[in-house]
Amino acid sequence: MPAPRIKSPHLLVAESGADREGHGLKRTMGLFQLICFGVGAIVGTGIFVGLSDSVAQAGPAVVISFVLAAITCVFTAFSFAELGGAIPVSGSSYSFAYAGLGESTAFLVGWCLLLEYGISISAVAVGWSQYVNELLHSLIGWQLPAVLSAGPGDGGIVNLPAVLVIAMASVLLVRGVRESAGATAAMAAVKLVILIAFCVIGYSAFKHGNLTPFSPAGLGGIGAGTTAAFFSYIGFDAITTAGEEAKNPRRDIPVAIMVCMGIVTLLYCAVALAAIGAIGGKQVAGRPAALSYVVNEVTGSTIGGGVIAFGAVVAIASVVLAVMYGQTRILMSMSRDGLIPRVFEKVSPKTSTPVAGTLIVAIVFAVPAAFASLDAVMNLCTIGTLAIMAVVNLAVMTLRRREPGLTRSFRVPLYPVVPLLGIAFCLYLMFETGWRTWVQFALFLAVGFLVYVAYGRRHSTLGRDLAADADRAGVTAAGAEREPQEA
Repeated sequence: MPAPRIKSPHLLVAESGADREGHGLKRTMGLFQLICFGVGAIVGTGIFVGLSDSVAQAGPAVVISFVLAAITCVFTAFSFAELGGAIPVSGSSYSFAYAGLGESTAFLVGWCLLLEYGISISAVAVGWSQYVNELLHSLIGWQLPAVLSAGPGDGGIVNLPAVLVIAMASVLLVRGVRESAGATAAMAAVKLVILIAFCVIGYSAFKHGNLTPFSPAGLGGIGAGTTAAFFSYIGFDAITTAGEEAKNPRRDIPVAIMVCMGIVTLLYCAVALAAIGAIGGKQVAGRPAALSYVVNEVTGSTIGGGVIAFGAVVAIASVVLAVMYGQTRILMSMSRDGLIPRVFEKVSPKTSTPVAGTLIVAIVFAVPAAFASLDAVMNLCTIGTLAIMAVVNLAVMTLRRREPGLTRSFRVPLYPVVPLLGIAFCLYLMFETGWRTWVQFALFLAVGFLVYVAYGRRHSTLGRDLAADADRAGVTAAGAEREPQEA
């Protein structure tokens, strides 16, 4: 069996130009922009739309589900922080897997990232469409007809608002990272203010009786709620995709990850308690645009719900923007390594952005947003993300052993307990997704491996370099054998 193709962290950094100016990209993002980018990538559909699904599973105990999902993410966030500071490149978990576990694993991680980021883009865009209609109803008493605001699986023909938000995000990303970071920061500030205002309104009507029974479905409900709540945290790893565009990535990326996780966890628990405490878990469960509904019920007016809908429209748009950014940068890294077509690594000299790659991503994921019902693949997206997180924890342990001298601006505390716990929590939540999801995931990985064998391995830049080194070594050895004979 051939040895795995492993790319050293030093080579990854050197090829990306990460310690100088990253591969044609410009360093424009400071710590504040990275934190806003992280909040922008995380806070969106998961809390504005997905809260009702989590409450339907766990009831008021959804707060525990959010905490368990956060703990799972925090353990892995430590690993992302260590590797993001040590290997500050755009590839994020793909590059970390390449350095720690080898090329084939890295390709499968990149393949899974198509689920995490790609399906997230489409799903978040569909959620944006729901709140656009809620906002229109609050402002002018009119909504887009179902035929233009939902796909065929949801009673419509095409979801135009979902396509629109993806198109707007792609235009902004093409213009430049400075403009994208500024827009993300502004939108992050708006949604934080809106969610804090929601908490003030919700707690003003808080009734302790609404929290009973606290866990109607028991531990099984909390576990299922945790799996559903986990989707709310997807996106924090996108911070590490800014490794080549952050001003001081080795210092700022670890700090930004930790700050974002703290802010988001506190915010989610506060919002969930406020919503359930105000009107009860049964009223929240399974209800579209749940936060707007809560405010309307508490205030007796549609104005407050309209404000929440506006915040959701802004919040979810920022998630589309941030997640699309992360997807394009990971594809750029994979393209640089030769594992996917070279078009994704081309950076425009005018805007310093991967224009072609951004437009391709926008077109590819606008199609399912416009026409598909994505509920069936959400668990697949979750299990793929959990698998990526488990691999990152494993990569930290592998690199600690193989690269003990690697410069690490942040180290996982209580090593190796924390990464081992990260792996354990990921496996637990993967188990909770059910056997059907495991079968789907196995088939998805099998297709990815076939793509790697058919294209990625044959076009790999590292494979080509290793083959050239082997040929040179063979020529040198042959020459050394001839010299004694001639003598």
